[in-house]
Amino acid sequence: MPLSHLSILKKCKVLRVDVHNPDVTITVDVRREGAYIFRDKIKGFGGLPLGTNGKGLILMSGGIDSPVAAFMMAKRGMSIEAVHFHSYPYTSQRAQKKVEDLVKVLAGYMGTVRMHVINLLPIQEQIVQNCPEDETTLLVRRFMMRIAEQIAVRNNDMMLITGEDLGQVASQTAEALVVTDSVVSMPVMRPLIAMDKVDIMDKAREIGTYDISIQPYEDCCTVFLPKHPVTKPKLARIESSEAALDVKGLVDAAVASEEIIDIRP
Repeated sequence: MPLSHLSILKKCKVLRVDVHNPDVTITVDVRREGAYIFRDKIKGFGGLPLGTNGKGLILMSGGIDSPVAAFMMAKRGMSIEAVHFHSYPYTSQRAQKKVEDLVKVLAGYMGTVRMHVINLLPIQEQIVQNCPEDETTLLVRRFMMRIAEQIAVRNNDMMLITGEDLGQVASQTAEALVVTDSVVSMPVMRPLIAMDKVDIMDKAREIGTYDISIQPYEDCCTVFLPKHPVTKPKLARIESSEAALDVKGLVDAAVASEEIIDIRP
């Protein structure tokens, strides 16, 4: 039988009860192994049990946004894998370690996370050599989506996840996102799409990724960055630029370069 307020009063003679306006509310939680008596409740993150909403693949950078996006999807019950792109030696080994540290924080919430690491430099070099400079970032982004989809299909992931926030940078305008998504048939989830940057930063602090994300190590997105990137791209023009590239060969070679790291809490 759970303890009643009368039982507590018998043990604590100095107390009396006002059931309508109590100074303190004591809760008794009765479990199979015994009863727990407590006064305060601490609000948790909430959400759904991990794995009850399938599995998704997050495109994980070293920035603030993508770890928050991964956390938010996991909170809704989705198991998470990650794919990280590097441009070594233009990006350092420490830059990859930073991403591993971020994923380790996330693993504390969602268990072991498998991270697929891809060398993107050969693709970036081909784009720089053969395509218009102002399209570089968007073309690279389209290759990242193609590669991520191949990995996701192979590993039975239901969808891709990104940390994109509408209008935040040139590759995240509405027109750019439409062009980016056109290369994949898999759904793309963007849980941060309408959030303010300040709110994303606050969430990053709350889950413990912010201080790692702001460490000054560049990722592949900052390599070969054009001075004036296109913000309102036309799909036909982007596809015409890609015609100068061996798209399938570059994607297949990138996937073949994959390194897999299981990151545990």
